[in-house]
Amino acid sequence: MRYLPIFYQLLFFPLFLSYQATLPSSSSSSSATQLCSHDQSAALIQFKALFSINKTASKHCEIRSYPKTNSWRESIDCCLWDGVNCDNITGQVISLDLSCSWLSGTLPSNSSLFLLSHLQRLDLSVNDFKKSKISSKFGLFASLTHLDLSRSWFSGRVPYEISYLSKLVSLDLSSASAIDLISQSFESVLKLEQSTLNGIFRNLTEVRDISFDGINMSSVDPNSFMNLSYSLTSVSLTGCDLRGTFPENSFNLPKIKYLTLFNNPSLSGQLPNSNWSSPLEDLLVSGTSFSGELPESIGNLKSLRGLGLIRSNFFGSIPRSLGNLSHLSFLFLSYNNFSGKIPSSLTNLTQLRILALNFNRLEGCIPDNPNAFPNLGFLDLSDNLLSGTTPSWLYTHPSLNFLDLGNNQFIGHIKEFQQSVLDYINFKNNTFQGTIPSSISKLVNLTFLDLSSNSLNGTISWDIFSKLLNLTLVVLSSNILSLISSNNSVNFFLPNLEHVILKSCNISEFPKFLEGSKVLKVLDLSNNKIYGQISGVCNMKFLEILDLSHNNLSGIIPQCIGSFSKSLSSLNLKMNKLHGIIPPTFARGCGLKNLNLNSNHLEGPLTRSISNCKDLEVLDLGNNKINDTFPHWIVALSELQVLVLHSNKFQGLIGASKNPQSLSKLRIIDLSQNNFFGPLPISFIKNFKGMMNLDKAKAVRYMEERDNAYDYSYDYSVALVVKGLEIELVKILTVLTTIDLSGNNFEGEIPRVIGELNSLRGLNLSHNNLVDHVPLSLGNLTQLEWLDLSSNKLDGQIPRELVDLTFLSFFNVSNNQLVGPIPQGKQFNTFENGSYEGNKGLCGLPLSIACSSNEPRQPPPSMNSHNEDGSKFEFGWEVVLIGYGFGFIFGVAMGYVAFRARKPKWFVTLVEGGHSSKQIVGKREGRTNILRL
Repeated sequence: MRYLPIFYQLLFFPLFLSYQATLPSSSSSSSATQLCSHDQSAALIQFKALFSINKTASKHCEIRSYPKTNSWRESIDCCLWDGVNCDNITGQVISLDLSCSWLSGTLPSNSSLFLLSHLQRLDLSVNDFKKSKISSKFGLFASLTHLDLSRSWFSGRVPYEISYLSKLVSLDLSSASAIDLISQSFESVLKLEQSTLNGIFRNLTEVRDISFDGINMSSVDPNSFMNLSYSLTSVSLTGCDLRGTFPENSFNLPKIKYLTLFNNPSLSGQLPNSNWSSPLEDLLVSGTSFSGELPESIGNLKSLRGLGLIRSNFFGSIPRSLGNLSHLSFLFLSYNNFSGKIPSSLTNLTQLRILALNFNRLEGCIPDNPNAFPNLGFLDLSDNLLSGTTPSWLYTHPSLNFLDLGNNQFIGHIKEFQQSVLDYINFKNNTFQGTIPSSISKLVNLTFLDLSSNSLNGTISWDIFSKLLNLTLVVLSSNILSLISSNNSVNFFLPNLEHVILKSCNISEFPKFLEGSKVLKVLDLSNNKIYGQISGVCNMKFLEILDLSHNNLSGIIPQCIGSFSKSLSSLNLKMNKLHGIIPPTFARGCGLKNLNLNSNHLEGPLTRSISNCKDLEVLDLGNNKINDTFPHWIVALSELQVLVLHSNKFQGLIGASKNPQSLSKLRIIDLSQNNFFGPLPISFIKNFKGMMNLDKAKAVRYMEERDNAYDYSYDYSVALVVKGLEIELVKILTVLTTIDLSGNNFEGEIPRVIGELNSLRGLNLSHNNLVDHVPLSLGNLTQLEWLDLSSNKLDGQIPRELVDLTFLSFFNVSNNQLVGPIPQGKQFNTFENGSYEGNKGLCGLPLSIACSSNEPRQPPPSMNSHNEDGSKFEFGWEVVLIGYGFGFIFGVAMGYVAFRARKPKWFVTLVEGGHSSKQIVGKREGRTNILRL
């Protein structure tokens, strides 16, 4: 979501302020009566000469940065120079603060800096020393009490000599800030080894503040931290790649106030279970493998202001004792396994400003206390099992500006908001009912509104948004709403609007106020009733996703869509009534990844300008009237994974591919229901590396585009014939691999090379003129779930090797010239007569024709329980699908399928006992209704 970076900045901001408060400020000048010695001045001038001044060297500075050394002049007492402080008696330089000074260059070991032997404070933080090594000569500063080399691009090993600085009170060697480390793009270039750490703990007995953020400490034994100095008040070890178990006694140091172990995913441990009492003010162990229950003793930490346990492995109930922490300002328990109810005692936390309990397994209601959390500004309870109605205080709270209740089980009405400071509302994926509150129109600070996937109803005018000039995202999809225009709807526009997602909102015309939205990035108006021509999009030059699918749009596709294809990554206009040609305006540098124009009336030749879209992953042009030969230029699309040209007027010989890498990532190809002829394209099939050796261990994923700024994903879709059933997959599994070349005039043999596609899930070569035997190599397709070779001229026997295809749940070789016994065993015992009919030479079960001397046998009883009068069978679809082993891929995909609203004949055969002699082969006439499961 857009607020994610802010979320973590808020997390660390209290710690940053607290830590900064512990650092004494340094003066930039000293007494004007004391002259610094010539050798000190000369050393500083030589040091200055090492570096160029570059503002970007200090671009990550949290305070005002400026080039302090620009003020250094030999004609001026060096004790008056910016960043320099001298001893009032001896004139020796005792403090040098060049933090955020735009210094750029290397810092060698022979630098004149090390001649300043009386330094007590040295701060070189937030500059760019070009991956210089930290010199062992830093250990010569025997009087040093404060050393800060943080975020200045040092590299290599931290020298052991740092441990010689026995007077150090504060040591900061951090390679990055906490915010940098959250981005996960940071790569540590500085390493701290065990021996050096031991020396630091042994010799720095007075040290109070240690910060090693971003330093590689993977070789360090966490048990070393049992030796932490009792003088320590602050320890920050964010993103250090610590591994092993962190000792519990470190949480009980007598003076410790700030302890940060954030983002060490291989660091385990538990919080003290009993007798836990310390002056801790901030405790952050987020992004670790800490586990166990959160102990009740945490309520003894009376000074605690911030607790962060995000993305760890804590479980059990949230202790009621947290309500005793009267100073608590932020509480992050997100992404754990906490269960049970939200303790009502938490509402007593009068200082709490941030409460994040999202991504747990909390249940029950939100505590209803009219005086709850008087200073709360940020509340995230999303992705839990919370239920019931929402308490009134959520709608009247005077300071609440971030409210996320998404992905829970809340019911009832969304109440009217009585305050206007809210800028973020997410109630998606609950069971809210009733109308959208009219008070939404008064939330003038609102930037984010997501009420999708509920049961909200009623008619809403676009005017409800007219005063929300800060709105950047609105999502109202999947409710029972009707959005309409009014006389005023054309008199406003929202200048900051970036994401508009209004799927299934009964919209009948394109919203006029969107026509002025020049910064719009995502526009999804799919599954509505919008009619007329596509209009209003040509001014949207920054569009990345445009989805107008499943509407009643007519006319031609505007030429401008091709012209701003450099920013557009997904264009979905399927299931409309568009006609004419596909615009030939896709420009060089086209950024399209997904182009879906399925089920329109598009015609003419296929524009070659699509070849400019080098990143294209999905090209679905099925169910149109495109008249062309096979587009050989498509081999230039090296990222293409899905190609659907189903049911058009393509014709001719496909021929050979001259590019050995062509279409190597292709996983789904559907050229069915066209007029291609000649042999099957062996040279292309050989290149289908995307259908070979897929890693079964990888988690199931879907093809999508993610916008991490808004925590939004857009799923690619495709229309296919799967196991004889014409479906629309509204999500595409990355492990779904199919070849459908059916309904053409291909001839010759089935190439044996298909057997090398060992990750293939579906193969349909039906309704062609293929001859000769079924190749034995098909037995190598161990992942195959459906195989359709029907209506060809194949002869010979059905290979016995096919019996070992244990995932095979749909098989059809009907209407060929096959002979001999039907293989028996495993999945083949589930296939019925319809799979084999029209082959006069076949014998054996399930046919009634016996082989050799076997006695004829009747086919097994039908699965259905229909009576002759046609009464309803007792099996539901789910039962039938499970019982017949529809395979892993189809089983996963079932939740994301839209079925054509007609029963395929094979399904009638399977469930109702009928027999079919043909698959679905006819071209689709007009539009078919969609039944979404």
